[in-house]
Amino acid sequence: MKEATKAELKEVFSLKRIMWVLIGNTIYSCGIAAFVLPNDLITGGTTGIALILEHYFGLPIGLSVAIFNIVMFILAILILGKSFALTALISTFYFPWILSQFQKVQFIQNMTDDFLLGSIFAGLMLGLGVGLVIRAGASTGGMDIPPLILNKKFGLPVSIGLYVFDFTILIIQMSFRDKERILYGILLVLIYSTLVDKVLLMGKTQMQVKIISDHYEEINKVIQEKLDRGSTFFKTESGYLRKDSFAIMTVVSSRELPKLNELVLEIDKQAFIVINQVNEVMGRGFTLHKQAE
Repeated sequence: MKEATKAELKEVFSLKRIMWVLIGNTIYSCGIAAFVLPNDLITGGTTGIALILEHYFGLPIGLSVAIFNIVMFILAILILGKSFALTALISTFYFPWILSQFQKVQFIQNMTDDFLLGSIFAGLMLGLGVGLVIRAGASTGGMDIPPLILNKKFGLPVSIGLYVFDFTILIIQMSFRDKERILYGILLVLIYSTLVDKVLLMGKTQMQVKIISDHYEEINKVIQEKLDRGSTFFKTESGYLRKDSFAIMTVVSSRELPKLNELVLEIDKQAFIVINQVNEVMGRGFTLHKQAE
């Protein structure tokens, strides 16, 4: 049991993971210091919840944030596991410190007073920062934990969870905040939620290619020898002549796709090729290293 605990701690506090958590939190806090706070932009998340509680119940923002983060941390331990919850501690201590440092830099504070520019760039920086932290298998703590719980339990995309929670928080704030600020807040949430999704899928998108040709054996050979990619045969029957044959399915990167098309058309200019973009591929050659047969 102790060995397992040591292994978990080693994984949680690996140099690579810590590096991405720190980079993500740095970008996130810079976006808040440069665009959100100077322009008094409205956001969702823990801060939005704290503003609602302050308005309706008079609870101090700091106290509300602290209580909410503690509750989320407990939920993370119970549902997402201790090793994951520990990653939230890094953000919990690093984020306030780096944010306070950015707030001391005058250049960052005077970046822009345009609400539209502020909303756009805040959304870009917050989305990139949160996305990098979540991609590293960690958490910024607070409001990004509920979407991660929904993703684990029900398979709901993290970006959709962020949309739902943040829009709910923004809608509640409409009762006591300036309506135009709410619109800027919605724009901010749209941008950063979309970017979180893009960052999580970055580098994982691959191209699934299905090739129908009478020269399937030759095509299969060049896929394996020249692209070093695996392939699968599907038994097919043509719709008009009812001719039995095989279709080849393979998965390649976007950069390998033009080369694959070229190789196939060199063998059979009449080949029928269907290309689909897939969000993630797992297995040897993608998430696992290739091994010699």
